[in-house]
Amino acid sequence: QVQLVESGGGLVQAGGSLRLSCAASGRTFSSYAMGWFRQVPGKERELVAAISWNGRYYIDSVKGRFTLSRDTAKNTMSLQMNSLKPEDTAVYICAAREGSYSTDGTSYAYWGQGTQVTISS
Repeated sequence: QVQLVESGGGLVQAGGSLRLSCAASGRTFSSYAMGWFRQVPGKERELVAAISWNGRYYIDSVKGRFTLSRDTAKNTMSLQMNSLKPEDTAVYICAAREGSYSTDGTSYAYWGQGTQVTISS
């Protein structure tokens, strides 16, 4: 089993920055994708960013503001979030799956507990 633990969430003013981190432990896959989803009550969960051996993905609304990075040796992933907006407010959840990244959340087998990000206007 793979365990994912997020950190870095919090409350910041609009225009501010946060850096989220996700640490993976347990089974180490030779090749797997990691990504960040976000969830708002009453809204569908959406993939914010993902990275794997074959590519990188950002949802259109965060392009130019968020940057995803990965330290493969340490099995960690981080999401640098700049120029934050109130609409970025959500629970951000780290996820992983074998193989390449996918925008389909049902294809991810491993999930963290989530970390709350709140942006005040």
